Amino acid sequence: MTELTPSELRRTALVTGGSGFVGGHLIAHLLKNGWQVRALARSSQSEADVRALGATAVKGSLSDERALREAMAGCEVVFHVAAHFKLWGKKALFNRVNVVGTRNVVKAAAATASVRRVVAVSAAAVVMGDPEPMVDVDETFPLQVRSFSPYSSSKAKGEHVLLKANRVRPDFETIALRPPFIWGTGMSSLDEMVETVHAGRWQWVDGGKQAMSSCHVDNLCEALILAADRGRGGEAYFVADDEISTLKGFISALLSTRDVSVSDKAVPFGMAWFMAGLMGVVWRLLRLKGQPPITRQMLRLIGKPFTINTEKARVELGYAPRTTMNAGLAAMRHAGT
Repeated sequence: MTELTPSELRRTALVTGGSGFVGGHLIAHLLKNGWQVRALARSSQSEADVRALGATAVKGSLSDERALREAMAGCEVVFHVAAHFKLWGKKALFNRVNVVGTRNVVKAAAATASVRRVVAVSAAAVVMGDPEPMVDVDETFPLQVRSFSPYSSSKAKGEHVLLKANRVRPDFETIALRPPFIWGTGMSSLDEMVETVHAGRWQWVDGGKQAMSSCHVDNLCEALILAADRGRGGEAYFVADDEISTLKGFISALLSTRDVSVSDKAVPFGMAWFMAGLMGVVWRLLRLKGQPPITRQMLRLIGKPFTINTEKARVELGYAPRTTMNAGLAAMRHAGT
């Protein structure tokens, strides 16, 4: 019997969204764990970005099934990370990327004999319905779709498409991971927060006292790799950091890594919800550019207590978050110097 060489023993994965925040970190984790990595890239800049990370760039998009199948040929696992995440925008765009795009990825993967699993980044927000406190949420909570939250609603629909495709062929499985607020070195959303503070527009909803779960990007990446081997097909898993924070405490800590401090200025949730609805109407009627200063999608994500239970991931995946909040914040401070 011919002995396999080390290169032949290496596993191959395709990552969608590899030039993004989570995708870039995932590529680094996969390479560190000995995987060969291909990354789907829809632009020349994306191709350059993923090559710089050490992945093999494959030109294509979520809308091109043929390109997807060609990119997946010979891959064992597809990590579907690409998504459209904004706090404002047209529902059609969210659905085109997060629902139809997921359907295309799953369809292409199921048609590719080498692919045995699709592991996708869903979102903890898929269980968020009307604005109310949600504490110690687990996987028994149903998916929710609301007109005021096109992002989380499209992610819920996309997750449904993903998990419904489990076992469309006997050796093909699909798995979803549901992280809450994803953070870490290189997060672009922190730039937006800093800009908002500097512009004097920052206000804490309900004083920022609401409890929240978070997920450091490295903890999410480790969970994704665990799910590729240990996850049960057709299942979703919540993953998060060990620590539970308050909105004000956590966001203030993130901003402090940029030496930015925030005032205690606050607004009641009810008033913020009303103003967000009014602004939404004005922006749509007048077709204003950009997004309103506050949206109901944003308020649903951060305006009420939301903490999650990760017991299922711990038991079934062997998930144990290794990056602590203090370590993650220290790394961000170091990166900013």
